[in-house]
Amino acid sequence: MEDKKLAIEVKDVQKIYKLYDKPSDRMKEAFGLGKKKHKLHYALKGVNLNIYQGETVGIIGTNGSGKSTILKIITGVLNPTAGEVKVNGRISALLELGAGFNMEYNGIENVYLNGTMMGFSEKEIDEKLPDILEFADIGDYVYQPVKTYSSGMFVRLAFAVAINIEPEILIVDEALSVGDVFFQAKCYHKFEEFKKMGKTILFVSHDLSSISKYCDRVFLLNQGTLLGEGSAKEMIDAYKQVLVGQYAVPEKADNQDLLNDKELQAAAGSAAGGKGPCVGLNPNLLEYGTKQAEIVEYYMTDAEGVQTTAVIKGSEFTIHLKVQMHDDIPAPIFAFSVKNVQGTEITGTNSMFEKAFLSNVVKGQTKEVTFTQKMSLQGGEYLLSFGVTGYNGDTFEVYHRLYDALNITVVSDKNTVGYYDMDSVVKVRDAE
Repeated sequence: MEDKKLAIEVKDVQKIYKLYDKPSDRMKEAFGLGKKKHKLHYALKGVNLNIYQGETVGIIGTNGSGKSTILKIITGVLNPTAGEVKVNGRISALLELGAGFNMEYNGIENVYLNGTMMGFSEKEIDEKLPDILEFADIGDYVYQPVKTYSSGMFVRLAFAVAINIEPEILIVDEALSVGDVFFQAKCYHKFEEFKKMGKTILFVSHDLSSISKYCDRVFLLNQGTLLGEGSAKEMIDAYKQVLVGQYAVPEKADNQDLLNDKELQAAAGSAAGGKGPCVGLNPNLLEYGTKQAEIVEYYMTDAEGVQTTAVIKGSEFTIHLKVQMHDDIPAPIFAFSVKNVQGTEITGTNSMFEKAFLSNVVKGQTKEVTFTQKMSLQGGEYLLSFGVTGYNGDTFEVYHRLYDALNITVVSDKNTVGYYDMDSVVKVRDAE
C-alpha cells in the first residue's frame, strides 16, 4: 500500500462517554456538588485505521463493538475524546436512515436540502436531479412529504442522493439492509462502478457474504478494540471465533494514558479485564402478567455453551429461562417467539406444542427451561420474547410475559430470499 495515498487515517482514537444513573447526577457533578457521579464507558480504545484511495474496506464486529461510532467520528458527526482523524477527499455518508431529511419536506425538496448542505449550487443539483430520481425509483412519492415514506423509500432516496453527488469516499452503515433485494442489487452494482472509478468505499455490514465479495480489506472490532485487519476471509474467520468466545485478544497498549487522567486509565483497565453486564437486554421491554409464575432469568448460548446474543446461521443455539413458581399452577406453558425489528412475528414455539412438559407445579418450585434448535433465519437483527402461560380450567391465564426482551444478531455469509433459509441443495449438470 506504500504507493497509494491515504484516503482516511485514524490515529489512536478513543471515544469515552460519561454514564450517569439519573439526569440529576449530571447536574450535581457539573456544579461540583458531592463526589463524582459518573461511570466511564470506552466506546473506542486507541483505534488505528489506514484506508487507502481506491480501496473497498469493511468493518465487522458484534453489537456494541464501536463500528458506528468510528464511522461517525470519521464523518465528523462525533468528535473523538482523544486521537485524530485525517480525511483526504469529499465524503458522502449514509449512516442513519433519513439523517438530514426534513420530515415535512417532500422528496425533491429534501434532495435540494441535502445537496445544498453538501456544498452544491442549485444549478448543480438541477443537473443531478434526473439521475437521483431514476436511481431512487419511488415514482410520484417524490412529491409527498417524506414522513409518509416507508423505510424502503427512505433508504432509496437517501442512497440515491449519496451516490450521485460524485463523492470520492462513500461511507455506508447497514442502511442497505432495508431495501428490497432488487434495490440492494442495484446498490452493489453501483459499488462495482465506484471501485472501477477508483473511489474509496467504507461500509459496515452484518452481511458477511457482501463483506467477502466486495471488500479488499476488513477491520475487526470488538468492545471498542481493534482486534485485527486483513483479508475478508481471515477477518470473517476471526469474527466467528469472537462469537463463540475463542478469539485471543492481542496484547497491546489499548489503554494508553492519552488523556493524562488516572481515573480514565483505571477505568480503561477495568473495562478490558472485568466481565461486563450481559449485552442485548432491552431496558424498555413490555412486561405484564399475574406473576403467579415469574421469569427471573433469561439468556442465550451458542453451540459451545458460551453466553451470547450473536449466532452464526446454520449453527445450534439454546434459549434459557429460569422460572420461579409463586403459586400452585396446573401445567404451565413455557414459550418464546422471534420478531424482526419491524415487529413482525416470524417464528416461535412452546412446551405444549413440543409436548415437552405437561405436568403441574407447586408453589416454591423453580424450573429451568431450555429450547435448543438450529438457526435458519437470515442474517440480521431480531428480538426475542418470552412467556409463561397456562389454562386454569377453561380460562387462559398469562402468568408472565416479556416482550422484546433480548436482542439477537444472526451472522450469515449467505442470505437467501425471505425470512429463513430452506437449505436447498442445488445441482447443475449438462442435459443429455
